Amino acid sequence: MKSVLFTSAVAALIATTGLANAQVYSVATNPQGSLGYRTGIAVAKVVTAKTDITARAQPMGGSTTYLPMINRHEIDFGFTNGGELKHAADGVGTFKGRKLENIRMIGVMFPLRSGVAVVADSGLKKISDLQKYKGKKIPSKFTSLAIVEDFLKAALLNGGVKFEDFTHVPMAGLAKAALGLGSGRVDVSWVPVGSGLAKKINNQLRNRGGIRYLDLDTSEGPYNAFKKASYNALKLVKISNKKIAGIKEPTHVVEMTYVMLTHNKTTNELAYKVTKAVIENQKALGKSFGPFNRNKKAEMGTVPSPAYHPGAIKAYKEAGMKVTQ
Repeated sequence: MKSVLFTSAVAALIATTGLANAQVYSVATNPQGSLGYRTGIAVAKVVTAKTDITARAQPMGGSTTYLPMINRHEIDFGFTNGGELKHAADGVGTFKGRKLENIRMIGVMFPLRSGVAVVADSGLKKISDLQKYKGKKIPSKFTSLAIVEDFLKAALLNGGVKFEDFTHVPMAGLAKAALGLGSGRVDVSWVPVGSGLAKKINNQLRNRGGIRYLDLDTSEGPYNAFKKASYNALKLVKISNKKIAGIKEPTHVVEMTYVMLTHNKTTNELAYKVTKAVIENQKALGKSFGPFNRNKKAEMGTVPSPAYHPGAIKAYKEAGMKVTQ
């Protein structure tokens, strides 16, 4: 679930104009091993191979920390999910009162899917079944990726329950919150679909049937409640592949974009080269990190807010692709 840029790591794009004048361009990612970090590694590999820019990824604690750093021009590039992007660009939710006006879009990397998960033998199958689970333990107070709590709140409203109906267990980040389901620290959690985390938890709980994603409700009332709570940044999609850990039957989960960002002081040339490399090397990106195989190339330049960087716009236009201006 979630989009991506994170707290203790920085992925660095190094543009080399000569040995004497090498300049480092930073790209923030999530911690090592995370989806965000692996995304950064894949992009860095392609940019290094296909341009005169050298890219290196370094992990940070979380996008809640590094998005403001990009806005302050302290970091050049990074990744986040579409939900947090909406909050940051509009100054709502987790970024209420602190709109990040200097961030600019490079492009959508791929769709990111997450969902509300429980232990399979709980007997719960759909999100409204959580009405039987009031008082159970749920992760809260995410310090490195605060947006996850907002995702949970929106999904719970879809089932007719509130975040306040549960016992809150503070968690440092998404990974610990998800793994908490496997260890029993929490009874309900937010887990990225098809992720290494989901596979690990599913294996931990194999004697209890693994994990199960709860089916979210697409009927008008519950869906509208979900959309309003998520500031229209999230949508529901149906997954039917039972080979995916936690998918026991056709199940509606949450989908959002995962995007690459920069800031308004990044040079047009640098933004252009990075964007062009990503556009032209989707197969290589997919070989490096599987989620890139879900990339919808026609949608890379279609995020309505924040504005796309002029260098990125040039790259999309040259490729004959649609881009928001």
